[in-house]
Amino acid sequence: MFIRQDEIRPDDRYYWVTANPDGSYTGVPKELEDREAVDENGDPAYVKVYDEATKSMVNTTKRLINKGLKSNHIAQVKHNTNMTLAQTDWYVIRKAERNVDIPADVATYRAAVVAWATATEASITAVTTVEQLKAINLGVAI
Repeated sequence: MFIRQDEIRPDDRYYWVTANPDGSYTGVPKELEDREAVDENGDPAYVKVYDEATKSMVNTTKRLINKGLKSNHIAQVKHNTNMTLAQTDWYVIRKAERNVDIPADVATYRAAVVAWATATEASITAVTTVEQLKAINLGVAI
């Protein structure tokens, strides 16, 4: 097999990619929405736990969920937001423990970060195509 130099490989984060014999690629979009998992027979799949008594894995009553791209992107936004806010969390802790005011610029900055996260999560929730999702910036844009 050869790789065509003019062929751009679809992004593995958004597509299931297959290399074709002619050097081209086929990209099938990944699921946007969460969906309940099923087994090979199409029956509901459940979260499994190890049962010490039987020394085997057994089903729980909790359904197994395959996370879609939207959930994964929202988790990334939450992570990025938490990492950004962590730099100024000590101001909030100081306020809670010793009632020392948070500087206005810090409070404004934190509010902007939270507003960005809220708006970005709403944008992710609203998308209907992988292309729309790819256009959303997941980094904190403050």
